[in-house]
Amino acid sequence: MRKFLIIAITVFVSACSVNKKANKEFSLGRFQNTIDMYSKVLEKNPDDPEANFFVAESYRQSNRMFEAAPFYERAMLNGMENDSIQLFYAFALKSRGQYEQARGELNEYLKKVTDETFVARANEEFDNLNNLDEIRAKKNYFKVKNLSAVNSPSAEYAPVYNDGELYFTSSRGDSKIYLATGTPFTNIYKAQTKGARVDSTSIKSISELINNTNINEGSLTFSPDGKTMVFARGNSGKRKGTADVNLFMSVLRNGEWLEPRMLNINNPGYWDSSPAFSRDGRTLYFASNRPGGYGGVDLYSAKRNARGRFFNVKNLGPEVNTTGNEMFPYISDDGQMYFSSDGHPGFGGLDLFVARRSNGMIEVENLGEPINSNADDFGMFLFKADRGFFTSNRDGGEGDDDIYTFVNEDPNLKIVNYYLEGVTMTYNDKDELEILPGVEVQLLDYEGNQIDETTTEDDGKFLFRVYEHEHYNLVGTKKGGKQKYLITRQPFTTVGRSVDRETLTELVTDVKFDTLMVLEKLEIDKIFVMENIYYDLDRYEIRDDAALELDKLVTILRDNPEIKIELSSHTDDRQTDQYNLKLSERRAQSAVDYIVSQGINKTRLVARGYGESKLIIPNATTEEQHQVNRRTEFKILDIGRTINAEDFDEDAYFDEDDSGN
Repeated sequence: MRKFLIIAITVFVSACSVNKKANKEFSLGRFQNTIDMYSKVLEKNPDDPEANFFVAESYRQSNRMFEAAPFYERAMLNGMENDSIQLFYAFALKSRGQYEQARGELNEYLKKVTDETFVARANEEFDNLNNLDEIRAKKNYFKVKNLSAVNSPSAEYAPVYNDGELYFTSSRGDSKIYLATGTPFTNIYKAQTKGARVDSTSIKSISELINNTNINEGSLTFSPDGKTMVFARGNSGKRKGTADVNLFMSVLRNGEWLEPRMLNINNPGYWDSSPAFSRDGRTLYFASNRPGGYGGVDLYSAKRNARGRFFNVKNLGPEVNTTGNEMFPYISDDGQMYFSSDGHPGFGGLDLFVARRSNGMIEVENLGEPINSNADDFGMFLFKADRGFFTSNRDGGEGDDDIYTFVNEDPNLKIVNYYLEGVTMTYNDKDELEILPGVEVQLLDYEGNQIDETTTEDDGKFLFRVYEHEHYNLVGTKKGGKQKYLITRQPFTTVGRSVDRETLTELVTDVKFDTLMVLEKLEIDKIFVMENIYYDLDRYEIRDDAALELDKLVTILRDNPEIKIELSSHTDDRQTDQYNLKLSERRAQSAVDYIVSQGINKTRLVARGYGESKLIIPNATTEEQHQVNRRTEFKILDIGRTINAEDFDEDAYFDEDDSGN
């Protein structure tokens, strides 16, 4: 069984115990011992409600839901009642493929349950059962086969392919017995393989620094270069349930794995497991039952910096996570996330799903039969775009959990990967573009949510995966150093730029878009011309097209809260000097008023009108030329110091000797 799935759910325990020793074993998470002890009670009295209940709970909490069903049923028939027993009985029936009976139990359960957590879980599962026919109706082209070269009567699960070798977790061997399941502790093994053709004679345990005989190890992932391994270690049996399952990392050096160290993103006292690196190695996905989630176990992500440290742990949100359990994430080369869940609509215990990003939204799809069954199906890994491995404890296997191989024979399968590749640059003293390294670049969706981030190195390059039919924003920030730079934000879109899949001949096609991100130096008295802020003749009101451009300045001011600016307005020369000066002052003030209306503190802004003193096109003759002269600029006045109204000497600032020069 999957030692890293043993997740305790609190249930009512009667104080009146027929077997205090068995109950103590249960409280310590020694579920197999509990089953053995209460089985002796049931030999004498098969209808004992408490014995049936604890046997059922022990099977459930050691991930043997199929075996739990008859004991839940007998416990209820003989008067056992609590808030959860009928709910879990319904799940056990579902694991046996008894969907109609499970739906009936949930329907009755919802009429009487009051606990909000259980109500939400039952409602979700009731809806899921109603969606099974829809899932079955979807055609797919998967073919599956038991990987008999690897499987044994013990458990084999969580396959990972790396550099010609298949790594997996197994309870085979001579490890000590794990008292939760009555089977040996799990270790990590590897075998030589060419795709799905495994050399069974090459199977062996990996480093003794990784594996222990008296603790569970498993569920591993490798960084893209294969030199960093993250895996789960825990369930020693010394503490109940999940408190001692954590993520560890080991580094490959001179062909040997070094002593593992615990990751800083573990949450003490909670269950952290089933890790998976993104394809670029900058993100680690994992499962956890830490507080603040949506259900029992949720999927999370953590970023990894250049020094290899993990940070910024985030829940993947309700699009992926449910009131149930989500675990075993895997990120494929095309950026899709495969994972297992018992909360999304499925056939049994854990089902395999894929989460796809489409039009800015996350869509979750059940992979259907034969990938999924009424048993537990989990731990997917693709070694090619159309084939890979997964795990199942379905009927017909070699023993406990088995590893299966699959192929997707969809004749229309065409995978297109979209990437945005860019370079961060700045202008040097000769007004020439040059590489600017060390820029933190964020990829945001159109609502401002961060999708990805990276820091450019000496070549200034950055690369992000992007998706069809989406609008994005790039944000560049240069931190540190004597020279400061404006935080830069620029849009990017894939809308209207998709590849026609019908024209493709290859299974996988990569499409790269190029962009240039220029960060301006942050310097006092530096002037920036704002494009397309025009005014009608002799008017100072902000036009709709001008408002759109001023919104860009609002964004600059929000992104760079330390700067204070002068916003200046210029006119054409078709009126007197005095008239144009007053008009330009009104235009500048009108623009400042608009910016303030968007939430920018007025102490950061100074309005100034230059009239016709700084014409771009002297002696303009056409309306288009005059409109070019009617322009708006902004100049950086101060960096890091607020200009207060009471400190500002307007007469001195608008001294005639300084006007227009």
